[in-house]
Formats: sequence, C-alpha cells, structure tokens
Amino acid sequence: MKNANFPMDAEGHTYHVGLKRGEVCNRILTVGDPERAKRLAELLDEGAPRFVRETNRGFLTITGRYHGVPVSIIAIGMGMAMMDFMLREVRAVVDGPMCVVRIGTCGSIADAEVGDIIVPEASAAVVRNFDAFADLSHAGSTAAVPSDEDCYTLSSLFEGDAEVTAALRKSLGSRVGAEHVVSGVNVTADTFYAAQGRVDPCFVDRNTGHIERIQQRYPNAVSLEMENFALFHLARCAAPLPTGQSSIRAGAAMIAVFQRKKNESLSKADLAVLETKAGSAVLDVLASSLTDEEALLHDASTSVWA
Repeated sequence: MKNANFPMDAEGHTYHVGLKRGEVCNRILTVGDPERAKRLAELLDEGAPRFVRETNRGFLTITGRYHGVPVSIIAIGMGMAMMDFMLREVRAVVDGPMCVVRIGTCGSIADAEVGDIIVPEASAAVVRNFDAFADLSHAGSTAAVPSDEDCYTLSSLFEGDAEVTAALRKSLGSRVGAEHVVSGVNVTADTFYAAQGRVDPCFVDRNTGHIERIQQRYPNAVSLEMENFALFHLARCAAPLPTGQSSIRAGAAMIAVFQRKKNESLSKADLAVLETKAGSAVLDVLASSLTDEEALLHDASTSVWA
C-alpha cells in the first residue's frame, strides 16, 4: 500500500472494495445482500464478458452487460459506512460521470403496504446522539438525564437526481403497477434497532415516540432503512468533473418488507419475485442513462469488459 490517505495496492486495487480501473463500470446497481446481487446478475446478457470479485471486506462486484451496455452490480452489505467505502473507492477508479441506483429493502412508516416499492425523491439521516447516554457510563453518575427528543439527531434532506428518480418511477410502474410505486422522503438510520424506533428491553435506547418525531420533522417520510442517505449525500458532495458535469447521479428503489404501523412483513418468496422485477426496471434505467458515451469508454487494453 503506497498511500495511507487512500490505500491502493501496486496494481491499483482499492483497499476495501478491491477494484482497479477497468473492472467496474460507470453505471452501477448496488444492493446489500450478495445473494441478491447474484440473482440480479442473471438478468445480464448471456455470453457477454463477465467479471466477478468478492473481497474479504464483504463486497461483491459483478460486471457485465445489459442490453449491450456495460453495468456493474455491487453488493455492499449493510450501513452507511459500507456505502461510503463503495462510492469513494469506485469513484477513484472510474472515469467520467457515474449513475448509481440502489435496490434495497425498507420498513414502511406511512401508508405503503408490504410489497410496495418506494422511490424517494430525498433522504435524511437519523443518528444516535451518543452523548445523551453519558449518564449511563458508570454507576453513580451525576450527568443529567436528557429527554428522549435529545437522544437522536435528525439531518437536513438531501435529494436524489430528479431525472433518474422520475425514470425509476416510470420503469417500476410498468413492472409492478403505478399504484405500487410510492414517492416520499426516505429516512436512513445508523442502526436497525434503536434509531429505527424498535424497542429492545435489553438496552436503554430512549426512543419512545421516535417514529412520531421523525414524521413530525419530515411530514412526507415514508420509509426507514440504513444506506440510502449516504448515497444521496455523497452524490451531492462529489466534486464536479473537469467538464463541469455532475460526478455522480443517484437514485433508489426500496421494497417495503415491513409495515411498521401494521406489524406486517413480506414473505421471502414474494421478495424474490419483486427483486427480479425491480432489478429489470432499474437496469433499464441505468442502460438508458449517461448518454454521453464518449465519457464512459475505457481503454480496451485495461478493461475487463470492453
């Protein structure tokens, strides 16, 4: 590793995602579950060159073609940190503009039913305020006990790419029916349990009324999950390209596997069917995005898929 600030090996592979230039495309479908990535890879063109790499850090990359267009499917696991690893390290080894769409799962906190697909126009983050639990750090602490309202921090909204989002809604509507495609604000939590308002009697989480506070802050909040905010936030923070183009265009489609108000969940069989439908819809959008092909072409001598 030559650079402690941005570690890469002698061949140019990034430290965590394990990719070098030519092994990953500008059009990326990202998921959490590696098995989901493998199922969606079955939608890629048969007979086209295929590149696969799985790292010991939990990242799986499958690069191929969809309707002749180069596409990468990347499984990242769970959490905003994993999205951060993926976006930064892929951006470092890809030339030209990128379009990244996440297919994930979420919990509905509004009227979306299990099996509906949420395509958010914006996302916010909810993060545990660690200092609010300082009074629990040792017996006999004299620290003041905070109110539940002070125990979690709610961020500003960050929008996805409007054009990509509109295309996703249209494409998904044609696959599952427009009535099952839901718009609104997504909220990304830093944990699955406490920051999403789940009650765990084994821990002090001070999250009574948490979902209600989220909905008060964001009246259009429809879903809770763990990665989407990092995608929208980093797409906004990516430095513009030398041409002045946006560096990363981002969108998301999330299948509601839980209905939090009704305490209902989606079966694994139904989820698998929806994953394939959603995957086809998202790949259609990716294949038709980034029409400036000149900015996407890699040198054939260094590209696995060229």
